[in-house]
Amino acid sequence: MTSVPLLRVRGVGITHDEASTATPADVTFDVSPGEVVLLLGPSGSGKSTLALALNGLIPHAVPATVVGTVRVGEADAATTPVAELSTRVGMVFQDPDAQLVTGTVLDEVAFGPENLRLPVDDVLARAETALRRVGLWHRRADNPDLLSGGGRQRLAIACALAMGSPLLVLDEPTANLDPRGIEEVYAALADLVAEGDRAIVLVEHNLDAAVGLVDRVVVIDARGHLVMDDTVDAVMRRRADELLDLGVWLPTSALAAMRLRRAGMTLDPLPLTPAELHAALEAEPAIEIGAIGGNRQAAAARAPIAADSTGSGGARQAPSTAASAPLVRVRGLTLTRGRTPVLHDVDLDIAAGEFIAIVGANGAGKTSLAQALAGVMRPPRGTVEVAGRDVHRTDARTLAASVGFVFQNPEHQFVANSVFDELAHALRMQRLPDDEVHRRVDDMLARFGLEHRAQAHPFLLSGGQKRRLSVGTALIGGARLLVLDEPTFGQDRARADELLSLLEGLHTEGATVVVVTHDMQLVTDYAERTVVVSDGRILAAAPTTAVFADDALIERAGLRPPPLRQALRGLTHHPSLSSVARIADLPGARG
Repeated sequence: MTSVPLLRVRGVGITHDEASTATPADVTFDVSPGEVVLLLGPSGSGKSTLALALNGLIPHAVPATVVGTVRVGEADAATTPVAELSTRVGMVFQDPDAQLVTGTVLDEVAFGPENLRLPVDDVLARAETALRRVGLWHRRADNPDLLSGGGRQRLAIACALAMGSPLLVLDEPTANLDPRGIEEVYAALADLVAEGDRAIVLVEHNLDAAVGLVDRVVVIDARGHLVMDDTVDAVMRRRADELLDLGVWLPTSALAAMRLRRAGMTLDPLPLTPAELHAALEAEPAIEIGAIGGNRQAAAARAPIAADSTGSGGARQAPSTAASAPLVRVRGLTLTRGRTPVLHDVDLDIAAGEFIAIVGANGAGKTSLAQALAGVMRPPRGTVEVAGRDVHRTDARTLAASVGFVFQNPEHQFVANSVFDELAHALRMQRLPDDEVHRRVDDMLARFGLEHRAQAHPFLLSGGQKRRLSVGTALIGGARLLVLDEPTFGQDRARADELLSLLEGLHTEGATVVVVTHDMQLVTDYAERTVVVSDGRILAAAPTTAVFADDALIERAGLRPPPLRQALRGLTHHPSLSSVARIADLPGARG
């Protein structure tokens, strides 16, 4: 590996025009060819802001005061035009819609190389190679708007790959991808860095997938200061407790191992992947580790998933255990986007008080189903009823009091010019007194750590802060049905735990929670029942443990087993652990 770095960051602090403090505040590190550097830190620490400074968008396009220096090769990012830096730094944003501009998938990937005035043959060759790497070559003639959120994310990655830049900066590149898509993207990135002349700076919360690719870890604390810069082993294995204290995500296998250590196991060095955890447990001497936590879904794992009597190979949902009529009743739901059908004659019941997860591959129809449940999309055929009321014939004010919805892209639901007014909007629609509005908004601001941003415009928040605000707007009105599309996207561990604990608390109090997510561990940890969607149809709607015990179903749906199940299944040395699906059910005090 050459000693001349591709990227040199020295004492960088960035203060946005509307902010009073710098985030990040003081960061220094280098990136050399062939390296993959993971940038970690709690939400709001400045990771995405720093990423924008690496290719000159800050300060050239996004107003901010920058101290310190960012040099890409010999170019100073603060003074070199963005167009010139784009040949040295490829960028994938947290929100793929922010960088898609043309009418077809092929044109989108060709756009960058065309602007470099490359020969046509070279442009087309680069575009084809990049699209094949992310599995989109067969969609090359489609409009990007017809792709799912995950599909658009893969397209944005292909655009960056086609530029051939020596440095690739990826901000949450897999946040909208299904498990199979995540594997494909990281395989493509591994091939890229294996060539030896490129480097990657990665901002990522999904460390289960990323950890195998990463060489070094740079950690920023909540104040925006550099606190760690070392190898994966030195940071993630030896300083895991410090990372948890910072509110940073760790791989699921590491979290499980830390819990098992508290139960008396050694597990040294700390496992970071399912394969490492499995091997470490098989090598661990047999000891008395106490009772396994009561798995709330152990009995459900034995419940069969009823086969579809039509012979189409699908699955009917398991009968609801609720004696009363379902809170949500879907019959014959059919939806299209443009001319593309996305849901086909869907039937589904959701009982009051359930915690439901909707899962499936990118483009399966998960988001469309969630939007239909919340009344956001009007179906050409079929009905969706909530508490006996047809959501598509209900006025917005009445519906907002019954159903809270969180979009996959938070910006799609913002309507006010300040964070405070965004949270107050639903309460004012209910015509609550001003003092009650202020009390409830102040409580929600404190709950989600947004007090200091109350007067900021929602579009000027960090990605994680936007997500927290969007969830807060859904919760604040007191709706008894909450539908959330990827609610933990962009969140650090502390905020995600806080949010999920809040949802679980609301669920315990009687709220019905429906979550669309690609996080299979989140599903097993929180959802009582899982709805599996594939090609616009429901393959299964059954107890979560039963769904993930069916390997054929998971494979057919284009999913993957949760990391903990991958690690523990088939254990011979500690067989009592092999059926555990949730981290909370492992022995050892929660920490």
